[in-house]
Amino acid sequence: MSKQKPLVVVTRKLPAVVETRMRELFDARLNLDDEPMSPAALVEAVRTAEVLVPTVTDRIDARLIAQAGDQLKLIANFGNGIDNIDVASAVQRGITVTNTPGVLTDDTADMTIALILAVARRISEGARVIPDTDWAGWSPTWMLGRRITGKRLGIVGMGRIGQAVARRALAFGLSIHYHNRRRVDPAIEEKLDATYWDSLDQMLARMDIVSVNCPHTPATYHLLSARRLKLMKPDAILVNTARGEIVDETALARMLEAGELAGAGLDVFESEPAINPRLLKLARQHRIVVLPHMGSATHEGRAEMGEKVIVNIKTFMDGHKPPNRVLPSML
Repeated sequence: MSKQKPLVVVTRKLPAVVETRMRELFDARLNLDDEPMSPAALVEAVRTAEVLVPTVTDRIDARLIAQAGDQLKLIANFGNGIDNIDVASAVQRGITVTNTPGVLTDDTADMTIALILAVARRISEGARVIPDTDWAGWSPTWMLGRRITGKRLGIVGMGRIGQAVARRALAFGLSIHYHNRRRVDPAIEEKLDATYWDSLDQMLARMDIVSVNCPHTPATYHLLSARRLKLMKPDAILVNTARGEIVDETALARMLEAGELAGAGLDVFESEPAINPRLLKLARQHRIVVLPHMGSATHEGRAEMGEKVIVNIKTFMDGHKPPNRVLPSML
């Protein structure tokens, strides 16, 4: 007699290649409409599923986990960041949590560099000139941006993504600086020609460009607070491809409006998909560049994420520890 396939509930539409594979291996309940599950639907999912596959748009908090049925044994997150999941509550209920680390490193680093260039060289603003206006032609003083070669880049969070950003930034002639909760290996510092700053405050005050690449945890909520943002130079640029909650958006908007920062490139937001109206106004004025959380949006990356989810589920259901298990102590 063949072993019964586990009931796997997937909260969002995934790439076709991933959904096909899930149907082959599991009793997969897919979200074909690609609309976020309602709170009631999420409750029903945790009450019936053996495995839940959420994404960053799903809040798997303590209240939801408390309503889970005893059959729910695995939350296999489709994503690297797990700030959408109350891992401690899950573990207390005997539920294993996994994520998909590593596969989005290059994609997110690429987008970080793209945002740096877009802000410094006014690329998104310039891209609308020919389609939307009657372009009068080249002018020596028009659409002037900022050169990035020779500038100081301060990376907040020197993990996989931060290091990938540094590797790319070196090719543009940027000077690499970083702040991290732990200093990285000296060999990595040497390879990246990176300068470590124990004081985030001191680093922020010296940088021309600041890139946020750390995870969102209780310790990093509003890490770039109003006080810290005010330490930045008025001609500096801030780029955030990590999580919106790490930056105090209200303070950021206020400084940009006052001309106390040169610009910002944002791929993530505190209350997404809702956007701070002041940031939206700045974007419409071409004073900042905003993207709809697309740092990891590549065909290759999303397929690899799905494969990691499948491996985590299959390994767990076969009675082994999944390769990408997340523990509260890791946060």
